[in-house]
Amino acid sequence: MTIQSGAALVHRFFPGTGSNYDYMVNLATAGFDIWWKRKILEKIPPFPARIIDQASGTGILAFKIARRFPSSRVIGIELREEYLNIAKEKNRAFGLNNVEFILGRAEDVTLKGRFDCITSSYLGKYAELEVLIQNAKKMLREGGVVIVHDFSYPENRLYSGLLWLHFKMLQVIGSRKYPTWKTIFYELPGLIRRTRWVTELVNSLEMNEFSLIEVETHTMGISTIVSAKLHK
Repeated sequence: MTIQSGAALVHRFFPGTGSNYDYMVNLATAGFDIWWKRKILEKIPPFPARIIDQASGTGILAFKIARRFPSSRVIGIELREEYLNIAKEKNRAFGLNNVEFILGRAEDVTLKGRFDCITSSYLGKYAELEVLIQNAKKMLREGGVVIVHDFSYPENRLYSGLLWLHFKMLQVIGSRKYPTWKTIFYELPGLIRRTRWVTELVNSLEMNEFSLIEVETHTMGISTIVSAKLHK
């Protein structure tokens, strides 16, 4: 995914969707997003001091991390200002003092200091992964962990058929009730099928001194979590 196409897709897919994103992410994943994010939390190293959550959106994962690790500092990075503002509003309501949000494209933001973990959910298919991992190498401490989660296309034809049927229902029914999501409902299935983000990510991790690379598929293969540890 190129810099221009990845950012352009995000801006084209998501305008005006921030206010109901939290609801829609559960609807579109049939509630599995909650379980997938729980699996991400389980992979974060124990007693982390500093964590980056890339493409943090409205803060769903960042807030879960901040609550699970209250002594840590969590920094969410989000490309869209609409989503960033919602995350900040939610944080004021939650009153969490260990999380903050920064506006920027994940590949462009490099923070000083050393971090224990870098997470992301639904970023892989949009990102320039080689740059993302090169920057992760700069920001992570020795032994730090990167965790990348996103949709994947099932190899099993029955499961891929069920995925397409699910999106067809969202296209026919969901687009009428939630017109701001129409572009996503119609174009996301094709993007999921075309993307090779898992292979590209693993290659980038191997070339940048990451080891213990794990690729885990979940929920009939429609979700994949890739994790790795940095050894400089």
